[in-house]
Amino acid sequence: MFRDTTAQDRVIERPGFWRRHRTTGLASAVAAVALGMLGVYWMRFAGAETSVDRARLSIATVERGSFVQDVAGDGRVVAAVSPTLYASGPGTVTLKAHAGDSVTKGETLATIESPDLTAKLSQEEATLEGLRIDWQRAQLEADRRLMRLRDTYRQTEVDQKTAQRELDRSRQAYELGAYSQLQMLRAKDALEKAQFALEQAQMNYASQPKQNRFDIDSKKALYDRQRYLVADLRRQVDDLNVRSPVDGQVGQVDVADRASVAKDASLLSVVDLSALEVEIKVAESLARDMRPGMTAEIEGGGHRWQGILGGVSPEVVDGQVTARVRFGADKPAGLRQNQRLSVRILIARRDDVLMLDRGPFLDQDGGGFAYVVHGDVAERRAVRLGAASVAKVEILGGLAAGERVVISGTDAFKGADRVILSH
Repeated sequence: MFRDTTAQDRVIERPGFWRRHRTTGLASAVAAVALGMLGVYWMRFAGAETSVDRARLSIATVERGSFVQDVAGDGRVVAAVSPTLYASGPGTVTLKAHAGDSVTKGETLATIESPDLTAKLSQEEATLEGLRIDWQRAQLEADRRLMRLRDTYRQTEVDQKTAQRELDRSRQAYELGAYSQLQMLRAKDALEKAQFALEQAQMNYASQPKQNRFDIDSKKALYDRQRYLVADLRRQVDDLNVRSPVDGQVGQVDVADRASVAKDASLLSVVDLSALEVEIKVAESLARDMRPGMTAEIEGGGHRWQGILGGVSPEVVDGQVTARVRFGADKPAGLRQNQRLSVRILIARRDDVLMLDRGPFLDQDGGGFAYVVHGDVAERRAVRLGAASVAKVEILGGLAAGERVVISGTDAFKGADRVILSH
C-alpha cells in the first residue's frame, strides 16, 4: 500500500484580528503621529514668510538694572593753545629754535633782518630829535617875548607916572602965571599918550601867555606825533625778533633758515603742552545729550585720567560732531600733539531701567521695531527706544524683562512679521 500525506498535514487556525491588521495598524499609527507633528509644526510656524539660520544672528535678553548713558571713542590730543607766529615785516629770517625744542615765554625763536625798516627808524629818530629841539626853542622864545612885554609894560607905567607929574607941575605953573596955557595943554596930551601906551602894553602883556601856549603846544604836537611814529617803528623793529608767547614746545616750522619771507608769512607754531585737550568725533544722535561740564575718562598708554567735557561743536560734518575734552587736575606728562587716546564721556546714570544690548538693529526701520524670539520663531514687534550708550539701549515700551531679542542686522528678514530660525 502506498503511504499518503496524512501524517504531514496540520490544522491551520484562523489568525486574530490584531494579527491580521497589525501592519495596517502600525502604518496608521505612524501616519497619525506624523500628522500630529505636522499639525503642531503648522500651528507654530503658520504665517512665517522666510527662514534664517540662527547661527548668523546675535540674540540678547532684555534685562532691568542700572543704565549708564555714555559716549566712547578714539580721540586725538590737540593743544588748546597752539599759536602760529608770523613775520611782522619782509626780510631774511634766521631761526633760533627748531621743531621739538622746548621754549619759554618770551624766548626769541627767530629774527628777521629788514634793512629798509631799520633805515626808516633811524631817519624818523633824527626827525624826532629836530622836533624836540624846535619845541624847546619855542619854550625859550616864549619866555623871551613875555619878558620883553613885561619890560615894556613897566616902562609905560613909568612914562605914565612921569607924564602925570609933568601935567601937575604945568597946571600949578599955569595957575601962578609961570606957564602958558599951551604948555599946560601939551603936558595934558603927553599924559594921555602915556596912558594909551600903558593900556596897550598891559593888554599885550596879558595876552602873550595864551599866544605862547599856542606856539608851544603846536611845536609839542608835532613832536608828539613824531614820537608816536618812532615808537611804532621801534615796535615793528622789535617785532622782527619773533618771541614765544607761551611756555611749550616748537611745533611745525614753515620756513627754512636764512630764507626771504614776506610780511605776514607763517614762520612756526608753538604748542602749549600745559593746556592739552582731546578731540573726539561722536555721532550726531549721541551728541544731542552732551553738555559742557560732563565727566569724562581718558585712557591711553596704560594710564587713565579724569577729564571734563569742554565744549561741543554746533556744526555737523558727515553725520558727526566734534567735542573737546579737557584734562582735570591731574595733568598728564609726555603727551604729544595728535597722539591717539580712548575717551569715554559719562552723560547720565539711572537705576531700575529696562535695557537691551546695543546692536545694528537700532539703525534699521528707524529703530522702531525689533524681532522677539520665541523658540524657533522670531516675531516682529513695535518697540520704543530711549537713550543709548556704548553698550546698552534703553527700552521705553514694547518689550518685557526676560524676552530675547535679535540685536544683529535683520536685512535677511526682509521685513517679515514672522521668521523661522533654523539650526
